[in-house]
Amino acid sequence: MRNVTVENITDVFSAYFGDDADPRSKQVLSSLAKHLHAFVKDVELTHDEWRKGLKALEWAGKLTCPERNEFVLLSDVMGLSSLVDMVNSKPDVTSSSVLGPFHVSNAPPLEIGGDMRGDFAGEVVLVEGTVRDANGAPIPGASVDIWQTAPNGLYSSQDPAQETYSFHGLMTTDDRGRYAFTTVRPVSYVVPDDGPAGDILKAAGRHPWRPSHIHFIVEAEGYHSLVTEVFAADDPYLDQDTVFGVRDDLVMHYVKQPAGSFPEEFELSGQVKEEYSRVDFDFKLALI
Repeated sequence: MRNVTVENITDVFSAYFGDDADPRSKQVLSSLAKHLHAFVKDVELTHDEWRKGLKALEWAGKLTCPERNEFVLLSDVMGLSSLVDMVNSKPDVTSSSVLGPFHVSNAPPLEIGGDMRGDFAGEVVLVEGTVRDANGAPIPGASVDIWQTAPNGLYSSQDPAQETYSFHGLMTTDDRGRYAFTTVRPVSYVVPDDGPAGDILKAAGRHPWRPSHIHFIVEAEGYHSLVTEVFAADDPYLDQDTVFGVRDDLVMHYVKQPAGSFPEEFELSGQVKEEYSRVDFDFKLALI
């Protein structure tokens, strides 16, 4: 078409799809163009602003590597990741929440009752629960992929001083659907703010803090995979998560346990003489 105008460019874009275009791709790309075009017209985007946006994307590409995905972080701080999670969440099961940019695949096996703390100092936390279906029945043999920050607020992929799979483990639930492990209490931390995602936060007058949490990917045959994270009820940033990941049903409570009460059948049994905290948290999966 020779006469493309402000008024018709969106329709022209949609008309350029060929007859063999995948219908879902056409739907998604047409809607994306529609909203992008509407955004440009709404704010009357200048050439300088457009170029700045392109440079930010170029910068994100240069920063992205196996240890850090700036595009995921951009999606997170803009609320896009959380919105996709919420749109695709299933009713009557555990809410999904952001994967984040620091997951390390192929974590080593972690036995039920195993320890992720290693040599790190910090308050011992015993985490235990059951993977269930939407009706509450336990799911044996479910895979539970677990990861978190170290006490310094850094994931292993951010911190050269940590081993690759520090604070990572892959557990399989027992015949009762149970998982259980020990770790140290995770801390609040800041997302990387030295790139374009950080510039967005600064431009919006927003802080880069996330409330403390533990990440999980829970999978079982015949069920939808669950990517989620569980947050401490007493964290000061619980209502100010910079990536919008908190949901009411993803809040956990640390319950103090007296010295000398640490249970048997854990890797740390007989070694924890002081007070520790306990978390009980169940996951519910949706049938496919």
